[in-house]
Amino acid sequence: MRTEPAALFRLLGDDARLRILRLLDAERLNVGELTSILGIAQSGVSRHLGLLKDAGLVEERREAGFTFFRLSPGLESGQNGFGPIWPLLRSQFDATAATAEGRADGARLEEVRRVRKENFDDHDGGEGTQIVPGRSWAAWARALGHLLPELEIADLGCGEGYLTIEASRFAKRVVAVDRSEAVLEKARRSANRRGVENVEWKRGELEQLPLEDASVDVALLSQALHHAADPAKALAEAVRIVRPGGRVLLLELRKHDESWVRDRLGDKWLGFDDEELKRLLKDAGLDGVRVSVGARRQRDPFTVLIASGMKTAGAAISKKASRHAR
Repeated sequence: MRTEPAALFRLLGDDARLRILRLLDAERLNVGELTSILGIAQSGVSRHLGLLKDAGLVEERREAGFTFFRLSPGLESGQNGFGPIWPLLRSQFDATAATAEGRADGARLEEVRRVRKENFDDHDGGEGTQIVPGRSWAAWARALGHLLPELEIADLGCGEGYLTIEASRFAKRVVAVDRSEAVLEKARRSANRRGVENVEWKRGELEQLPLEDASVDVALLSQALHHAADPAKALAEAVRIVRPGGRVLLLELRKHDESWVRDRLGDKWLGFDDEELKRLLKDAGLDGVRVSVGARRQRDPFTVLIASGMKTAGAAISKKASRHAR
């Protein structure tokens, strides 16, 4: 299909459509993945894709039950009439990749790739590929839950409750805490749809938890500490609510330079160094502190750290725990 120059320039004059083309130049993506990267409504993404498809810039193809979009093969060869324009666009894509918005889109694209890999969805049928139907990290996580005793767990900074609901599968009781009532309500609805009955939802701040002393066996903070105004105080609170012999377990980001997360995601801290995270847990009164890499991918600016420690009987919280983390 050939598009008249004036119509083509109007089509390419939209920033969202240029971002879509830049992303599809790097990876085939479905509507849901593009929505998560771009941060705009799915209806808007679908509308932009429709316009780009009508102009012959992108094509859709169904694979493994999903509809993926990719750039039209004719762009490279110039068969669809865009030959002179496409090299200019691609050079602009390279320049944009170095901007804050370009780095943000690139980081979210890497997260999409990570999720695909962990769900074993990125098999291309090439040499050495082993396809095992039904295998997934989510299923293994639930299987490992069968090995655990019936714990009482606090999910601190629970967000929309994904981890809360997973923990409820093996826990005796889960207390989920978040500062946002709107987010908690969404999590409640999700739990109700799944018939989850062993979760108690509470509104509260990480630095002032609405839980009694020594009331749970495990305190979880999944990507929550970098949202805390005072990480040291948040960890001290997590230790306070854990029983002696219980554990505090964190998934947290290693220190990074992606400052766009402050405005886009509300992060107060750009992650933590390994030793800094270890020190924070020790200062909060935990023993046997461990910090290890949980997930890391090439080109992905975010590395996920796993950190944990045990609250021993009679453990005293260091005075350092009351200081603002540096």
